Amino acid sequence: MSPDHCIRIPGAILRPWGEGDAPALARHADNSRIAAMMRDGFPSPYTAEDARRFIAMAVGSCNLLFAIEADGEPVGGIGIHLLDDVYRKTAEIGYWLAEPYWGRGIATGAVRAIVPVAFEQPDIIRLQAGIFSCNPASMRVLEKCGFIREAVHHNAVTKNGEVMDEVLYVRFRENTGNPTGTTRLP
Repeated sequence: MSPDHCIRIPGAILRPWGEGDAPALARHADNSRIAAMMRDGFPSPYTAEDARRFIAMAVGSCNLLFAIEADGEPVGGIGIHLLDDVYRKTAEIGYWLAEPYWGRGIATGAVRAIVPVAFEQPDIIRLQAGIFSCNPASMRVLEKCGFIREAVHHNAVTKNGEVMDEVLYVRFRENTGNPTGTTRLP
């Protein structure tokens, strides 16, 4: 599975990552408020070397990993990670957006646009996201995109020394459809 096309959403474009994206990625991802809502694999501080390493991985990945481009440069990312073993029909969605772009509907548009793309994979029947309990904005994004709150995993996450709950959201294949406001570009 690889992102071989672009998707236009209100206020942004989802597109493949490229080597030239490293400076903007490092600049926008180097934000402690973003890192606080991400798993520990998301570096903080986020350096130019971290950006180059991520882009190299994204370009060669079998997962769907898109840059969220606004104002001519990548200002976030969204991806679908295929799970395996007994979870092989499940994929996980993750996303982040640079702070100056919060509250514009871009994250909601990105999630709404990538759901049908994820379900184009014939084996995927379930798309899920684990959200830290201190991140209601991300929960609202998922709810606007048809995800339902499936479970709360109590004391499941330790981030920056704080133990918190993880809220699991899920969307199933039968809930997909063509999202309004998105256009695939060649």
